[in-house]
Amino acid sequence: MSGSDEGDDGNDFQVTIERLENYQFKISFDKDGMEDLLTDETEEVGGEEEGPNPSRLLAASVLNCLSASLTFCLNKKRLDISSLKGEVTGKTERIDGRLRVTDLNVNINPVLADAADEEKLKQCIDIFEDYCVVTQSVRRGIDIEVEVEV
Repeated sequence: MSGSDEGDDGNDFQVTIERLENYQFKISFDKDGMEDLLTDETEEVGGEEEGPNPSRLLAASVLNCLSASLTFCLNKKRLDISSLKGEVTGKTERIDGRLRVTDLNVNINPVLADAADEEKLKQCIDIFEDYCVVTQSVRRGIDIEVEVEV
């Protein structure tokens, strides 16, 4: 339902990264006019927390995609949304000695302009997750091939 994802219809996308200093990186996107993003690691890792770390970006991507998918469904059903807010809480744990994101708990709170539309809202709640590109990709696991050029 989130038709705005670049991967739709076989379109490729590209993101580049450049280390600025310590654990600060500049992330650039392949769309004209799209601003760069500064990321940084937590103080525990040695960063200065000048921007979100990769775990927070992962959580934000899941929350954003789910919120967009729900919004897409509500729009298709011509439901007027007064507001939509959400929150994601992530949990990291050590697995085999290495830190991993083990849980993401998402809460989305849509408020409809007309409470009479509750039934249509329930229909969207039943299906919107299936259409979230990021959430379903994370749930299944993504094939990642890594090459380090020296």
